[in-house]
Amino acid sequence: MKNQLHIVSLGCSKNLVDTEVMLGKLQAFELTDNADNADVIIVNTCGFIDAAKEESINTVLNLDSARKEDSLLVMAGCLSERYKDDLQTSIPEVDIFTGVGDYDKIDELLAQKKSRFSEEVYLIDGAERVVTGSSYHAYIKLSEGCNQNCSFCAIPSFKGRLNSRSLDSIVEEVESLVKRGYYDFSFISQDSSSYLRDKDIKDGLIHLIKRVELIDGVKSARILYLYPSTTSMKLLKEIGDSTLFHNYFDMPIQHINDEMLKMMKRGFGKDKTLEQLNYMRALPNSFVRTSFIVGHPNESEAMFEEMCTFVEEFGFDRVNVFSYSDEEETTAFEMENKISDEVKEQRVETLATLCDNSRLSSLNALIGKTIEVVIDKESEEHEYLLSAKALTWAPEIDGEIYINDNESDKELIFGKIYKAKITDIAGDILTATLLADD
Repeated sequence: MKNQLHIVSLGCSKNLVDTEVMLGKLQAFELTDNADNADVIIVNTCGFIDAAKEESINTVLNLDSARKEDSLLVMAGCLSERYKDDLQTSIPEVDIFTGVGDYDKIDELLAQKKSRFSEEVYLIDGAERVVTGSSYHAYIKLSEGCNQNCSFCAIPSFKGRLNSRSLDSIVEEVESLVKRGYYDFSFISQDSSSYLRDKDIKDGLIHLIKRVELIDGVKSARILYLYPSTTSMKLLKEIGDSTLFHNYFDMPIQHINDEMLKMMKRGFGKDKTLEQLNYMRALPNSFVRTSFIVGHPNESEAMFEEMCTFVEEFGFDRVNVFSYSDEEETTAFEMENKISDEVKEQRVETLATLCDNSRLSSLNALIGKTIEVVIDKESEEHEYLLSAKALTWAPEIDGEIYINDNESDKELIFGKIYKAKITDIAGDILTATLLADD
């Protein structure tokens, strides 16, 4: 009988890629959803903000409380890296600690029952992955680290400076995944629009787009995490002209007030940010996602109201709202005029309501339209409803569509692209009818 492995990946999709690398090294194990019976339990942690840190620690402790005797509990990833000295002292329940440099050595660490923190951040380059969660979609990591100096972000302190993969490495990975049946790809990193800038190439994503367009079998692609000051209008035009990459724009702008953008060290002010956003919005079938931080030190009520008005007027398709988290090793940590937790909570609630309204408007605009969808699974709502996503959308984060009618008499296949007409909305989930083949 194979030893059993239970693995938890917390945080972002970039973490998920690293988790999939670990799974690739541990294929001798049998995966189990039951942590109580697992011989090895691995938690790939997130260390971005307070809420994520708390979730990571609670997950580790909860898994420890129920695990069987003689099992190994491993704490890996960003939180483990960021607080490696403190955690090894304060959480003796963990058997093996490792950070962000040894994902491809996880089998060695388990064999040796040894903690290790390599100095260099691991960047995938040819490693075999076990892609999870989908039979047709995969994330492709472009780089590690970040050269930005945002006032609120501690990521560069434990992920280091920008380190881009070679274009050949990325193309080889995509080609390999296509051979395994994957056709939909999301390209990700901390700052995707800076890809190859560390190699003195300004618009590396343009080169990426042109190369990926030549790969037979890729049917759908999008780029996540554009950064305003490293996103050129030339790049936006290239995406708009592409027949393969969707007009999907994920650019976390974090605020819209000029003074606050300067305090946040975002590189771009309001006017240039608006120029980019308006260009994206004007492209055919565009999808614009962003995020905002509420309650940064020195955020006045007027600044917050300006952000709220902007969200109401612009018409984002999706928005994430984060409450400012006071992170050591950031410039904002040293700032005065901190916003109280009570005020931050009130502002988050106010802005989140506006963002929900914006999302509902985006969904309602699709009613009556025919789009391409991919069927993922049976819905959790009812056995006669199928859960699908618009081909344009990124998995998990952009929502689902319920297929409640089918005009075709053919057997439906999970992971296949279909034409569907959006018919209605139930709460905040669209319903659709699959159309017969032409």
